[in-house]
Amino acid sequence: MAGDGELKLLGMWTSAFVLRVRFVLNLKSLPYEFVEENLGDKSDLLLASNPVNKTVPVLLHAGRPVNESQVILQYIDEAWPDRPPAVLPSDPYERAVARFWAAYVDDKVRLAWLGILFRSETEEERAAAVAQADAALETLEGALREMIDPARTPALAAWEDLFRATDAARGVLPDDADKMLEFRQTALALGASKKITL
Repeated sequence: MAGDGELKLLGMWTSAFVLRVRFVLNLKSLPYEFVEENLGDKSDLLLASNPVNKTVPVLLHAGRPVNESQVILQYIDEAWPDRPPAVLPSDPYERAVARFWAAYVDDKVRLAWLGILFRSETEEERAAAVAQADAALETLEGALREMIDPARTPALAAWEDLFRATDAARGVLPDDADKMLEFRQTALALGASKKITL
């Protein structure tokens, strides 16, 4: 079964978790159908496919659901080992290091940014969230400095430009600032109404 069957990805264009799955599907040239979800009004397909967390992304492979972005990425790598490039290094130690930093970004960096964007109601809360984000990013930058040759990647902005220009990233990453602002306002309204938890 691995590698056979139709792929369908349930997600939201604004979700970093969904974007990472779309990027890897594109990177491996795997055709898939993207189904946009509305977390304020979740589809029956999403609720049936992820009844525990009721979140995106969900990858349906031949109708069978795989949930949580990191799990999905590992699944893609294992289901299509013949489709380069590999998502994770082949060396067990290097693979463990990659998983550690992916979890760090999810647990520290993402939560800090959510605090800045959605959870800060006062200037003091916002300042504390910014300090938390700065600390998380400084730790990440220190680790990246050890892993990336500065002569090849002198600035993160240059890396981002190169990353956005890849075929795998093109059309996946949001670049419309107005659309992002509209999403933020919608998310804040939904969060205030307790329809979704940010």
